[in-house]
Amino acid sequence: MKLKNLLEIKFVRFLLTGGLNTALTYFVYLILMSFLPYIWSYSISYVCGIFLSFMLSRFFVFKEHQGLKSALLFPFVYLAQYILGVVIVWLWVKKLLLSEYLAPLAAIALTLPLTFVLSKLVFVKSVKPSH
Repeated sequence: MKLKNLLEIKFVRFLLTGGLNTALTYFVYLILMSFLPYIWSYSISYVCGIFLSFMLSRFFVFKEHQGLKSALLFPFVYLAQYILGVVIVWLWVKKLLLSEYLAPLAAIALTLPLTFVLSKLVFVKSVKPSH
């Protein structure tokens, strides 16, 4: 399959932009870890990622939106992901005793399907059945 054809698939574009967003927010997380606790570092880098993700989802992944509705609902997608992500980060570090530096990556991987489905609901206009 050609790259152009792959880029026509929304989920592929979602994965690409998610990878970029992950790399940038993980970099912010690592910088913040040098002077803040991991939960604060995760939270701040997460908020930065929401803004980047909205722009990438709006203009590259879904290439459509529902106007103000998309802008208002999008933070709730990431609120759901954040809540689940914090639980995963906490379990990863405190219960599984694994590296706090890898915890955000585990959270992203485990919340990815939920984020895609909710993002699609926020951006893609539903087709109303005709009578």
